Amino acid sequence: MEPKVLCQSCGIPLDNEALKGTKANGLKTDEYCKFCYDGGSFINPNMTFGDMKETVETQMKKLKLSEHLIQDAVNILPTLDRWKTI
Repeated sequence: MEPKVLCQSCGIPLDNEALKGTKANGLKTDEYCKFCYDGGSFINPNMTFGDMKETVETQMKKLKLSEHLIQDAVNILPTLDRWKTI
């Protein structure tokens, strides 16, 4: 089984080309999703780790996902490239 490629900002699985963000040259990136990254830069460059944690929790609750899945997603955040320096 291939490991899942995750957005290195929010952790969303990038298993669909339509979810991938774009580089400055317009090509898709395998690093970030379209909700976090567009045209070679972060959509919200001033977002803090706390903001991202809250956003992930809120969006997953809207999808009525289990608290266990939400906690797993939040626990992944510090391992992602965007947040590793925190």
